[in-house]
Amino acid sequence: MKMQRRHWLAGGVALAAAGTGAWWADRRLSPTPVLDGAETAFWQTAFETPEGGSLAVASWRGSPLLVNFWATWCPPCVEELPLLNAFHEKQAPKGWQFLALAVDRVEPVRQFLQRLPLRFPVGMTGFAGTDLSRSLGNATGALPFTVVFGPDGRAVHRKIGQVHEAELTAWAGSV
Repeated sequence: MKMQRRHWLAGGVALAAAGTGAWWADRRLSPTPVLDGAETAFWQTAFETPEGGSLAVASWRGSPLLVNFWATWCPPCVEELPLLNAFHEKQAPKGWQFLALAVDRVEPVRQFLQRLPLRFPVGMTGFAGTDLSRSLGNATGALPFTVVFGPDGRAVHRKIGQVHEAELTAWAGSV
C-alpha cells in the first residue's frame, strides 16, 4: 500500500512538472502586445542590404508584408527559409511583399546567401534587430520571429519560432 502511494505521488509530481513546463513554454513563445508607436516606427525604417544598398520599408506600405527575423547561426531560422522562398513564389504574384531581416553580421549573411539565395529582399539589423523584434511583440527576442503586416500597416499575425506551411496558408487567406 505504501509503495502504491509513492507511485501515485511520483506520478502526480511528474504530471504537475510537465504541465508547468508546457505552460511556461507556451507563455514564453506567445507574442506580447506590439508597443505603442512600434508599427509607425517600423514603416519609417530603412535597412542596409548585405550588398550595401538600402531598403525603405515605406515603399511596401499598402501591400501585405511578411517580415522574418532570422540569423545564419539559428538552425530553425535556416530550416524555414526554403519554405518562405516557396511561399514567396505563391504570394508575390498576389501582391505580397517579403523582407528577411538578418539579426547577424554582414559577412556570414553574404556567405549564407551564396549557398541559399533568397528570392526576396534581405535587410541587415545586426543585433539591434532583437530590440526591433521586441517592440513588435517578441518579448524574449527569440529567433525566428515572423510578423505579417496588413495593407494598412498594422501587424496582423506574429509567430515566435519556426513557421509551418499551414500557418502561412492561413495567414495568406486572412489578409
